[in-house]
Amino acid sequence: MFENTKAFSGFAVSDLDEARDFYGQTLGLKTSEDHGLLTLHIAGDRDTLVYPKPDHAPASYTILNFPVDDIDAAVEELAGRGVRCERYDGFEQDEKGVFRGGGPYIAWFKDPAGNVLSVLQER
Repeated sequence: MFENTKAFSGFAVSDLDEARDFYGQTLGLKTSEDHGLLTLHIAGDRDTLVYPKPDHAPASYTILNFPVDDIDAAVEELAGRGVRCERYDGFEQDEKGVFRGGGPYIAWFKDPAGNVLSVLQER
């Protein structure tokens, strides 16, 4: 039934203006707006809808993962743009906030609405 549709994902934020600035300027993603909704145009033709929700509760899981070639460079670039990495109990993260314990190297950070995002590097 849906095998030929172009599905896309979406998530909520508390403030669309803050989201536009963060995703467009801080992270450097191409964005557009239509009908009061924000679209993130992610590489690989992966559009993602961002919509305002007045009673928004941040996602407690990672909603977007950004693969990178060099996680240390990505984390330093994020820090230079005012984004800090999150630290989680049970994960041994280095001084930069990168977890290198198993699977891809990964560092988590949040958008202004408190949603969790990550950069990750395959080993």
